[in-house]
Amino acid sequence: MSHLSHQGSCTLVGAGPGDPELLTIKAVKAIQAATVLLVDDLVNEEVLAYARPGARIVHVGKRGGCRSTPQAFIERLMITAVREGETVVRLKGGDPFIFGRGGEEVEHLREEGIEVRVVNGITAGLAAVTALGVPLTHRDHAQGVVFVTGHAKTGHAAGEHPTDWRALAKTARDARLTLVIYMGVTGMAHIQAELLHGLAGDTPVAVIQHASLPQQRHVATTLARLPSDLAAAGLGSPSVIVVGDVLRGLAAAGVPATRFGT
Repeated sequence: MSHLSHQGSCTLVGAGPGDPELLTIKAVKAIQAATVLLVDDLVNEEVLAYARPGARIVHVGKRGGCRSTPQAFIERLMITAVREGETVVRLKGGDPFIFGRGGEEVEHLREEGIEVRVVNGITAGLAAVTALGVPLTHRDHAQGVVFVTGHAKTGHAAGEHPTDWRALAKTARDARLTLVIYMGVTGMAHIQAELLHGLAGDTPVAVIQHASLPQQRHVATTLARLPSDLAAAGLGSPSVIVVGDVLRGLAAAGVPATRFGT
């Protein structure tokens, strides 16, 4: 292509779960170098303090359950800006490659002859349990962890749930795995009912909203009590649902079993 010699660059940057102090040094350097930043809704505005004077900041909201900027439009913005010679940073909450559509964006950009760098960020599922003082894995309780979305790709038939939650629950039970469910609040009733086919009702569950931010709230409960306790707590999106025996350490960390707080 004749425009390649004038082509700019593109970096996907993970802004982490919200706390700006959890940015990596590499992320800060990329933000400082950008002439154009395409920013997701879940990115803390304080992160933008690192942007250079005169950088063009474009908010391209992507939030589960809300009206969002079409993904194809975002990708066109990225491609156009790179071809105009801009240093583009696509700034995403959490990590670009964990439910951040980073894989899709990399594929489309590479198809257009644009190489992409990726800077990882701390994903919300990790930050959420860390904020409660418990781990995702533990030699006595969990031999691994599964990150799974509760909000599957659109285009499936109405009422269809492509994730086999029953099979996942049995695998988590037999292999002693922690389940970390992103974007699962809206479909929580279905997910909970399916998980109960493989996991005991007293399996510990925590739901954490706004992980790592001052307004963080959580509810610690059991799988059987999840719908009623979540409703009582009034938590919504963005939240992470964590399921597994590692949460039995919440009592030792001073977290009440069925109450929510800040």
